[in-house]
Amino acid sequence: MDISKDIKFNFLNSDEEERYQKHLTLKEIGYEGQLDLKNSSVLCIGAGGLGSSVLLYLAATGIGKIGIVDNDRVEKSNLQRQIIHETNTIGNLKIDSARERIKKFNPNCKLLTFSERINPKNALRIIKGFDVICDCSDNFDTRYLINDSCLILNKPLVFGSVQGFEGQVSVFNLYKDSPNLRDLLPESPSKNAVPSCAEFGVVGVSTGLIGILQVNEIIKIILNKGEILDGKILIFDLLNMNMKKLHLKSDQLNKRIKNLSQFEDFYSNDEYCEKNNKIERINAYDFNSIYQVKPNKILLIDVRENEEFSISAIKGSVSIPLSHLSENSDLEFIQKESLNKEIFTICQSGKRSEKASKILSKFKIQSRSIEGGIEKVKKILHD
Repeated sequence: MDISKDIKFNFLNSDEEERYQKHLTLKEIGYEGQLDLKNSSVLCIGAGGLGSSVLLYLAATGIGKIGIVDNDRVEKSNLQRQIIHETNTIGNLKIDSARERIKKFNPNCKLLTFSERINPKNALRIIKGFDVICDCSDNFDTRYLINDSCLILNKPLVFGSVQGFEGQVSVFNLYKDSPNLRDLLPESPSKNAVPSCAEFGVVGVSTGLIGILQVNEIIKIILNKGEILDGKILIFDLLNMNMKKLHLKSDQLNKRIKNLSQFEDFYSNDEYCEKNNKIERINAYDFNSIYQVKPNKILLIDVRENEEFSISAIKGSVSIPLSHLSENSDLEFIQKESLNKEIFTICQSGKRSEKASKILSKFKIQSRSIEGGIEKVKKILHD
């Protein structure tokens, strides 16, 4: 089945009529509504925890064209929440794993995949070809980039976020006067310290719930039915089963985005910006070889939060949380302690340590970020 944005479908095929029977009997959807879903396109940015449930339910709903943006590979630790992937797809690109699952699940959907990290150079090109954008990313750098791109292109954005047992969902930029992410968070919170769910931890069902709620908003947007979370943010606490809805006001000052170059500092976690701020990395196996031979010639900086460090740490490492790394006292300590030593940065999975090495490089302190983080190093040490 070939779907083009220039082709408008006027009928459902026999498979679709049987597959979407329960939709067709709903007065809020019906045959015409199902055609609207078939003629719509949705871009899902991220094929992880949120993206897994979003993609499966987009396909189940009958969205005609689904885009997937992700450049990561499936890891075993993903499977606790990223239910679109399977044990036999570990090591595969997430977009490939997701595409094959959706093909088996609903062959009527056209799938477009982008095996790249979204960045200021490709964001507008990718996003412009879709009707609704669904943010399933896990870091604020990417969220601001997606938000700003949607503002420029006048695209509705369905926002979702999870951490631990908590989750949030909202709709941004639906109408001319609708709020956007910058109305909720004008400045990136603790920009260099906020961990992703892979680093902080998340209960799997929270990504499932928030992802399903995101799809629910997408359906309402396409059908123009019900009360859409425009100007509202829905907050869930699954541990205590609390739910609240907050109202969000739009400030026209937060709609001044004309081009992505205005706010490049917000997108510093992207590969596009990394080219101008290269850091050195070392894999866990090579680090272990150095650590075993000359531990006294190493300054290992653990940039996780103090609570994480107290639970588990590599012997001989020092704790300097990422949020404190730019403080003069910590920089002086590093410069003093690193005399005749090689500096390494480490975190839970390797993302915060990369940021730490970037920060240190700005102060002309050379270091190497350990890929895979403490999880990988401890596994090697125990083997």
